[in-house]
Amino acid sequence: MTNRFHGKLALQQRVLPNYRAPFFDLLASHCDGGMSLFTGEPRPNEGITTTNQVQMIAKHPTLGTNYKVGKNIHLLGGKFYLCYQRGLIDWLEEWNPDALIVEANPRYLSTPSAVKWMHARNKPVIGWGLGSPPGGGIRERGRINFLRQFDALIAYSQRGADEYADLGFPLDNIFVAHNSVSPSPTWKIPQRPSTFNPSTGSGQALQPVILFVGRLQFRKNVDLLLGACAEIQNVRLVIVGDGLEREAFEELAAEIYPSAEFVGAKHGEELKAYFAEADLFVLPGTGGLAVQEAMSYGLPVIVAQGDGTQDDLVRKGNGWQVPPDDLEALVATMKDALSDSARLRKMGEESFRIVKEEINIGKMVEVFMTALRSV
Repeated sequence: MTNRFHGKLALQQRVLPNYRAPFFDLLASHCDGGMSLFTGEPRPNEGITTTNQVQMIAKHPTLGTNYKVGKNIHLLGGKFYLCYQRGLIDWLEEWNPDALIVEANPRYLSTPSAVKWMHARNKPVIGWGLGSPPGGGIRERGRINFLRQFDALIAYSQRGADEYADLGFPLDNIFVAHNSVSPSPTWKIPQRPSTFNPSTGSGQALQPVILFVGRLQFRKNVDLLLGACAEIQNVRLVIVGDGLEREAFEELAAEIYPSAEFVGAKHGEELKAYFAEADLFVLPGTGGLAVQEAMSYGLPVIVAQGDGTQDDLVRKGNGWQVPPDDLEALVATMKDALSDSARLRKMGEESFRIVKEEINIGKMVEVFMTALRSV
């Protein structure tokens, strides 16, 4: 089969986030010689839980014993953060892969030694990353030298691919695997009312439902969303998630939009009802892992502009990108979105089409297979 890798694959990650496991499972199933995953533990303040995911991966029939937890040594912090992964070379010697995929992040100090280990045995290494925005000077030259060690690059987005190309990496060796966390939906779009204004059986107007799903952190800008709803009024706001800042957001909601519903963290099957009930998905801050899942239920989306991973996913036909930290822009965009319910439903249909046909973990695996064959 052309969409398979006929050797043994090794894949390095700094940490194993919960959302990435389905992709790794699917990728492993396309490797005839098996796949081994190497990762470490996050810093305590990152809020990334790996224990449950490690247990799930260990039970997977393909990965099984080919899962290795190394030792992450975290150095400095903020924009100076560096990480060294102890045990990386030992893992390579034990697994002896035919190809290696690593995170293309120059902050990971152990990566060059892993690349040298592979190249000494005439085996290819592929870097996988967000891209490399222009920085100029010594920093940019350092990025160029770092990227040159790879045989191919896989970018999360077209913007990231363009950034790699701008630094001189060969176009023929750059691939775009749109960052995906969900499979192609096998269900139909939930049925939603054609308008927000008809009278219900109780005689009350039907309010549009605004949905947020994510960790409750300040960088998610839930405070902006509360402020926008307070200005717009007559919308039902449902906030799904938990986190250290939940209490602060609830206190703010009590002051400016008391009807906001904080329902706590929901996962898997629990989330379906919230996606099906919503009319519009809004993520005004950083991140956005739930955007694709929202789209898979036929929801138009409003997201904050970010690192480019949303550019290919959120388009004029299915949503809006707004400047981060701009309440006025968020209010205007939400009002525009809710002003035409028929248009909103058509945009939801386009969201569904995008994740069903173009951007999902199945398509992502196909690109990884293509990149592996190229090297």
